[in-house]
Amino acid sequence: MSDMKALAHLMKELEDQLVVCMRCGMCQSVCPLYDQTGREADVARGKLALLDGLMHEMFKDPEGVYERLNKCLLCGSCAANCPSGVNVLEIFMKARAILTGYMDLPPAKKLVLRGMLAHPELFDRMAEWGARFQKVFTRPVNDVVGTSCARVISPLLGRRHFKNLAETPFHKMVPVLKTRPGKSGVRAAFYVGCLIDKIFPHIAQAVVDVLTYHEVGIVLPENQACCGIPAVSSGDMKTFRSLLEHNLNSFNPGEFDYLVTACATCTSTFKEVWPAMAEAAGNGDMGLLRRVERIAEKTMDINAFMVNIIGLAPPVRGVGGDTENPPEVITYHDPCHLKKALGVSVEPRAMIKANPRYQLKEMASSDWCCGMGGSFNLQYYGISSTIGRQKRDNIVATGCSSVATGCPACMLQIADALSRSGDRVAVRHPVEIYAEQLKRHEN
Repeated sequence: MSDMKALAHLMKELEDQLVVCMRCGMCQSVCPLYDQTGREADVARGKLALLDGLMHEMFKDPEGVYERLNKCLLCGSCAANCPSGVNVLEIFMKARAILTGYMDLPPAKKLVLRGMLAHPELFDRMAEWGARFQKVFTRPVNDVVGTSCARVISPLLGRRHFKNLAETPFHKMVPVLKTRPGKSGVRAAFYVGCLIDKIFPHIAQAVVDVLTYHEVGIVLPENQACCGIPAVSSGDMKTFRSLLEHNLNSFNPGEFDYLVTACATCTSTFKEVWPAMAEAAGNGDMGLLRRVERIAEKTMDINAFMVNIIGLAPPVRGVGGDTENPPEVITYHDPCHLKKALGVSVEPRAMIKANPRYQLKEMASSDWCCGMGGSFNLQYYGISSTIGRQKRDNIVATGCSSVATGCPACMLQIADALSRSGDRVAVRHPVEIYAEQLKRHEN
């Protein structure tokens, strides 16, 4: 074990949290994985029972427990609907940290997490090299969704339809920003996040455009690192601690009133995962804990920030959404990390409705997980794509020309499902829809 003190601390916390579960089985009705497999071991109750046994058997079968724990989307549906208030996600992350500390990471994960993700500048350079040569190995398949697939059979990509890396990542377009607030009187730090920086830089540009329009001062530090969720969800507390410290050193909470992100997962990680896991990662470093809490308190999803703090500009009528130009139908998918974790669902819809070019039409089960689940998609693509297919069917049933969602990971999953079915439905972020409307104000 790499750090017995930290692992023992996590074991005690885990034991205290496990006793809360009453084994009622309410989690079965909301678990997208159990919905597909029907296996008790795949639902939260089964995993919690397994962990309870683990606590008493003292690592009799750590590999088996680790495998079952990893087979989870970490969508939070079980926690959001648990009558006992069991914080399932926190329990799972602590259990993964214990087991990884006991067994160490698999070599491939260690290479990705500790060899690349833990070094932001190296990660950036590797992504830039990947962007230069990706067209040699991929070909476009859907111009509306904007997806490609592998030119030849690839064990890594399989039959996936994916978004290519952007030719120019956002950190190259706008390396750093420090502007004063105007009439808003508010200054916001902007955490970009890996997927938006390297695949969806236009979403980051939309955030900057929206904040600038509303005269919000922007603090954009250079050389931002991953939020740490891939590391902590793999139980890699060493990499998590490294990324946590890097980001804490980059963002000084004394310089801004709020920290905004356009990624549901990054927002949830800053607000919930950092405080839950920082104590174990920091070995009781109270200074680090206080810094984490200050950042967590100031972190907001961009949609919630714009609607609840700044206020939206009124729609411009007469340009789209009128008799001659009827509005396009758009639907909205609720990311699990936004609605279930943070309770943000009204605000993204308000951002979309502020643009009269679009008519929002709700899909069935808009808050049912899309099946992405980060590394779950890589390890269990078959189940992931089956869940994604259900989401695709609900999207297409609305007759929409676009689907919006507030999480870039969900955008990737939905783009894959739509593209593989040959659908011509654009996948967008609510802040893009709102930024488009603001350009009409300027014109």
